[in-house]
Amino acid sequence: MAEKKHRKANTVESVTELVRPIVEGLGLTLWDVRFLKEGAVWYLRIFIDKDTGVTIEDCEKVTRAIDQPLDALDPIEQNYTLEVSSPGIERELVRPEHFDAFLGAPVMLRLIRPNADGQRELSGTLISHDKETVTIALDGQESVINKKDAVYIKLDDFNL
Repeated sequence: MAEKKHRKANTVESVTELVRPIVEGLGLTLWDVRFLKEGAVWYLRIFIDKDTGVTIEDCEKVTRAIDQPLDALDPIEQNYTLEVSSPGIERELVRPEHFDAFLGAPVMLRLIRPNADGQRELSGTLISHDKETVTIALDGQESVINKKDAVYIKLDDFNL
């Protein structure tokens, strides 16, 4: 199992290294790369972004631009479906640069298990983060949450 996870991480790293300069060359930002299995199908998901918003044309350009280099690198052994899309307005914050870019922004998170107050869904303002935790302002108080205890941490577009 550990070998499978390690190989999956290497796939994401290899694809990220390959596609980042291509995406940036098209005037876009690479938000995230994910390689995951849903049911019987493997997906390689490339999330792109730009200040003015991602269009279908942007996704098509990136798909065409990375298709041949991906085939040449051949970082994935099994069949997979390639998807290129925007991270969306309720984008998930995963990497340190995501958290840095949205300090002071409203976020929502879902906990794996309810907290001491019995809550699983929390909304607040992102105050700070480090490798293991995020600090959010909830009802005037700061709350430190371990990232590993969260199912997700996303921008809260309702409160943007």
